[in-house]
Amino acid sequence: MLTKKRKAAEAKIDRTKLYPLAEAAALLKDINTTRFDSSVDMHIRLGVDPKKADQAIRGSVTLPHGTGKTRKVLVLCTPDKEEEAKQAGADYVGLDEYIQKIENGWTDVDVIIATPSVMPKIGKLGKILGPRNLMPNPKTGTVTQDVASAVKEVKSGKITFKVDKAGIIHASIGRVSFPPEKIVENAHEFIQTILRLKPPTAKGTYLKSISMATTMSPGIKIDPRSVLN
Repeated sequence: MLTKKRKAAEAKIDRTKLYPLAEAAALLKDINTTRFDSSVDMHIRLGVDPKKADQAIRGSVTLPHGTGKTRKVLVLCTPDKEEEAKQAGADYVGLDEYIQKIENGWTDVDVIIATPSVMPKIGKLGKILGPRNLMPNPKTGTVTQDVASAVKEVKSGKITFKVDKAGIIHASIGRVSFPPEKIVENAHEFIQTILRLKPPTAKGTYLKSISMATTMSPGIKIDPRSVLN
């Protein structure tokens, strides 16, 4: 059953309309139903077959205005890289103790960065980290020798993303407290990155649908044409 707040929010959205990106961003504050500073999430349905390796879209993007959230970073590395990671601002640094913690169910981090040499040890964590989009991957810049740069990028607003089994990419691109123009700029950067990753083998419409919502709010459908310039 819908709450009064949810009903009021639903009433402000025209379900038959595809909103220009800027108009959708301006509407977010009006439809937000939480008292806390909700995240702004985008959901992009792509015309790809995720079962095909070359169409399993994944990547990273540095949002111009960050996500508005302090992201917790774990660096898994050999002892010679630990100080570098700590100096760059990593929240947790180590190897075997954290592998054991993860095996026991601990995943209280937003991003995991690893050096290439320790990846053979981390491989066994795939079943735990994979579904949570936490597995380090060279394509997203989270497997690297330069752990300091990787940590700083994450802390300054770099996010990673991947398409799910249904062909949809989900990502948080800001907070409801952001001015609409900052949400637009973050969204535009995110979508342009996804467009650049379009695989040559993808047939038909690539950007099938785009929607944006705050935590627990109804979604706003966005006109893909408004983000293609």
